[in-house]
Amino acid sequence: MTDDRNRLPTKQEILDYIQDSPTPVGKREIARAFQIKGGQRVELKALLRELENEGAIDKGRKRKLAPKGALPEVAVVMVAEASIDGELFAKPVGPHAEVEAEIIVVPGGRATGLPKPGDRVLARLKRIGENRYEAQPIRILRAGPENILGAVTRTPKGWRVKPTDRRIDREYTLDSVPQEVRDGDLVLVRPLPAPSSRRFENVAREAEVVERIGNLSDPKAFSLIAIHQNGIPVAFPEKALAEADKLKPAELGKREDLRDVPLVTIDGADARDFDDAVWAEADDDKENPGGFKLIVAIADVSHYVPSGSALDRAARQRGNSVYFPDRVVPMLPERLSNDLCSLRPNEERACMACHMVIDSNGRLLRHRFSRALMKSAARLTYTQVQAAMDGTPDDTTDTLVEPILKPLYAAYRALSKAREERGTLELDLPERQVKIGEDGKISEITVRERFDSHKLIEEFMICANVAAAEALEAKQPRTQIPIMYRVHEPPPLDKLEALRDSLAVLGFKLAKGAVIKPRMFTGILEQAEKAGKGPLVSDIVLRSQSQAIYASNNMGHFGLALRRYCHFTSPIRRYSDVLVHRALISDYGLGKDGLGEEEIESFDEIADAISGTERRAATAEREATERYVTAYLSDRVGAEFSARISGVARFGLFVALDETGADGLVPISTLSPWDRYHHDEVHHCLVGRENGIAFTLSDRVTVRLTEANTLTGGLVFEVIDGGKPASKQITRNIPRASRGGAFGSRRGGPSGTKGGKKGGKGRGKTKGQPRGKR
Repeated sequence: MTDDRNRLPTKQEILDYIQDSPTPVGKREIARAFQIKGGQRVELKALLRELENEGAIDKGRKRKLAPKGALPEVAVVMVAEASIDGELFAKPVGPHAEVEAEIIVVPGGRATGLPKPGDRVLARLKRIGENRYEAQPIRILRAGPENILGAVTRTPKGWRVKPTDRRIDREYTLDSVPQEVRDGDLVLVRPLPAPSSRRFENVAREAEVVERIGNLSDPKAFSLIAIHQNGIPVAFPEKALAEADKLKPAELGKREDLRDVPLVTIDGADARDFDDAVWAEADDDKENPGGFKLIVAIADVSHYVPSGSALDRAARQRGNSVYFPDRVVPMLPERLSNDLCSLRPNEERACMACHMVIDSNGRLLRHRFSRALMKSAARLTYTQVQAAMDGTPDDTTDTLVEPILKPLYAAYRALSKAREERGTLELDLPERQVKIGEDGKISEITVRERFDSHKLIEEFMICANVAAAEALEAKQPRTQIPIMYRVHEPPPLDKLEALRDSLAVLGFKLAKGAVIKPRMFTGILEQAEKAGKGPLVSDIVLRSQSQAIYASNNMGHFGLALRRYCHFTSPIRRYSDVLVHRALISDYGLGKDGLGEEEIESFDEIADAISGTERRAATAEREATERYVTAYLSDRVGAEFSARISGVARFGLFVALDETGADGLVPISTLSPWDRYHHDEVHHCLVGRENGIAFTLSDRVTVRLTEANTLTGGLVFEVIDGGKPASKQITRNIPRASRGGAFGSRRGGPSGTKGGKKGGKGRGKTKGQPRGKR
């Protein structure tokens, strides 16, 4: 009989061992694991060499072995973004930049604090799955001193600056300040070099004032903080402004004359730039019964902003307009965005017109594009249009209902059939609206109403965007003009597997092996709504989705269930749309102001850049809203609120208040003073290792506000009522080594539904953990 203890492992067994190890392993560790001794070590060395020559494993630092393409135990990564749950994700840089990996940044020691997006970090990596790693920061690396925005305070010991970025967990001291700086001012400071012995200590460092931004007491400061913190350009270059000042309204010339077509704009009541107008009528073609003719007219930005001009360079740098509760940072100067390119009523305006014919089921039959001159018949709002269609028109809409609005709604109903037939992903995500009063402060926070008038415009725009993509693809084989697609890929495999596991424990089945289609998710969402689990499943499905980006390669739009899709309809506020307009002009000979050679050559770089500026804008808008909401709630510290758990992370819970939609952090340290919590990623919950109480995504809780920091926009809560006894499925997932653990002698802690009532005040902040919103 063969003694297994003396058997040399197979190649597959060695590969499995290396694959299962969270960190690279050496030959000595492999020998110890398989009890290889003496002369067998030579055979093991030969086996490892064969595996390396076959490309199955890589040899890295200190001759340690890892699966092919795996990252080393220590590497430099760059923090790329924060997830909806508040977790930080990084990507490898340097020699490992090409490695495809999901890297989750976990809190390191107090000396490092927590990095922020854009930081380069020397980190210790631990493999937690195929191409998935945890990165624990060893040292935060930066390319040199960067300017930091903060509020300056005069103390008995001198001037100090507290950063507005909640991820910077230290203050700065100032030896002196400029004469114009006052207590409470917002300033940009440049950290001064620290002695090498103290560089990574979490203590106050010296800095110098670079620029005064404003005063924190001014409500408008909240948007200014977001603008400066995210590096959003505000002032336009003088050359761009000079070009804008010289521009004149377009004349008819060779343009198609649409001035007699009763096109109307339908926007929000607070909109200032009107870049799209719509019109519809029943198709009189007997071959298309029940069909419609549509026109979507879009501001002709390319006429005024030629490729390579100063205006073009400024627009590309911005990438898009950014919308705050109190202001807009436009992509184009106001001379264009609010004047020459804005389709204002009863004024002649240059436009790019998309003429479409759809059948009775909303399918796009044919289309053409023209450069035209139009005159908007009316500037309407969503609320105004919906009221008119519901039977209460006002003076403006009274005469428009029959000739204009009813044909539009009839065409919308046809387009809705096409949407339903495609099977789009339908997530019910309420949008919070922050209204600012005359004093510059929040007057109210509401959930934005969504009418059929909103959906009408959305469907018309989608149809025009599809038409643009089809038109460009039809010409590309001959012209080789690149196309700027709007891409939304299906969920990645790792997220799909995690989603499948999460849905399974909730009693819902996502078919394995089948091609994933958005209608599958919509069907599950409908089942979940009937089962009373709608919000929970909606949250889980949302977290599984890929982020939409811009790219020159067509990968389809998963959420809209479309094979091809471009952004064509908002060139005043999105640079991608300007590129699509220029491509149409080049492909169809609509003028000499099409795509330039330089932008054709750098098309992929532009796609990456505008995808980045879009994420930057979303971050800035969210941060500004957070600070406004925090200021709104700052005089209610100690108040209790009903809420829903909107996120679960290793360091705590995120909760969204029912009353305002405001959300913030419940630090894990406040859930119980005598228990430790296990993060169950499959069940999306934190569960007490001693008391067995689980806090699950979408659960209802009652919370008390313990901190409202208007400087950072962070709200901190503690749970005073909530949590449920964990199911056996959940408790089985708690690692055995941690059950009881160091807290085994503390049995008998809180075990009812009062999850955090005895958590103790004053625990609202834990060093090294994120604060505030996800």
